[in-house]
Amino acid sequence: MERIEHKYVHVNGLKLHLAEIGSESSPAVVFLHGFPEIWYSWRHQMIAVAAAGFRAIAPDYRGYGLSDPPPQPDKATLLDLVADLLALLDALALPKVFLIGKDFAAFVVSIYTLLHKDRVSGFVTVGVPFMPPNPPTFHHHLPEGFYISRWKEGGRAEADFGRLDAKSVVRNVYIMFSKSEIPIAHENEEIMDLVQPSDPLPYWFTEEDLATYGALYENSGFETALQVPYRSMDLVLDIKDPKVDVAALLIMGEKDYVLNFPGMEDYIRGGTVKTFVPNLEIVFVPEGSHFVQEQSPDEVNNLVVNFLKTHN
Repeated sequence: MERIEHKYVHVNGLKLHLAEIGSESSPAVVFLHGFPEIWYSWRHQMIAVAAAGFRAIAPDYRGYGLSDPPPQPDKATLLDLVADLLALLDALALPKVFLIGKDFAAFVVSIYTLLHKDRVSGFVTVGVPFMPPNPPTFHHHLPEGFYISRWKEGGRAEADFGRLDAKSVVRNVYIMFSKSEIPIAHENEEIMDLVQPSDPLPYWFTEEDLATYGALYENSGFETALQVPYRSMDLVLDIKDPKVDVAALLIMGEKDYVLNFPGMEDYIRGGTVKTFVPNLEIVFVPEGSHFVQEQSPDEVNNLVVNFLKTHN
């Protein structure tokens, strides 16, 4: 971990923080985090990728971690993150990179690849597959207490999160998202009530890890994180043929709660995703949760490094 370096890059009027390891002359791999994650969630993969001869770069999005917040957090969208990624790679003089995205970063990877396919050597998504840029419909088939529906509601998550410190919010979300059931609250309870103070952390997630995440979210707060992705998911892009023929890998934990989203398992196992990404390999990690890259780092590291070496 001490070999990972930190720097700031000025992008689109903001100062973005990024972590980096590996030679600047090596092929670049850019890691994009989900929620409630941050650059730190890729710590195991960054070290493995650098050891395999690649340059690992992991930014914090605008409004996350140590990066500047957007000027109007309530108007931020996924397209801002895509624009930041393009500008960041230009600033680093990287014409072509591998992209690795976790959770909602799969949307960032999907849109970026559709818009800038010539800049992508290949991509890996973890926990969420490639998705064409259309508003999701799964929340229409789930109860009112579905966590995304609650977090899309202005003010509700702010009040819910605001009862706790940032570290406790991250703790609760890590515990919830490590299970195989979709987090759904009853009518008279909030999402944070789904986890009790006595509930243990996942066995692979240490108090030191929690303290690191807690400090970073203490710095950034949750304003931008609630806006992007949860309140900006209804993005529509006019892309006639949302198909990409670059090399791709999807890593899913067999116990990932996302597989229980209506239609998700069929989209992946039934092969629909391959109509958009024909060169896609899909790997399911037994016992893997939504945080499979932190839970089973050796297995994920091997999958990622083999993919990079095969398609470099």
